[in-house]
Amino acid sequence: VPQDSPLKAVQMLWVNLIMDTLASLALATEPPTEALLLRRPYGRDHPLVSGTMLRNILGHAAYQLLVIFTLLF
Repeated sequence: VPQDSPLKAVQMLWVNLIMDTLASLALATEPPTEALLLRRPYGRDHPLVSGTMLRNILGHAAYQLLVIFTLLF
């Protein structure tokens, strides 16, 4: 495993800035639907991450780990 980071600190800050900006634009540009505006809010006891979301997150993490380890080794 390489000991040095491929990006320096300032480069990592730029990557973070670009990625956060694109993600916030994606969230901000989707128009609200009438059904979304009329539904009742979720309660405090409801989970923040649903089962489907958790499966997708874990699946993407496993895929990304597989790709990065394949490229690294």
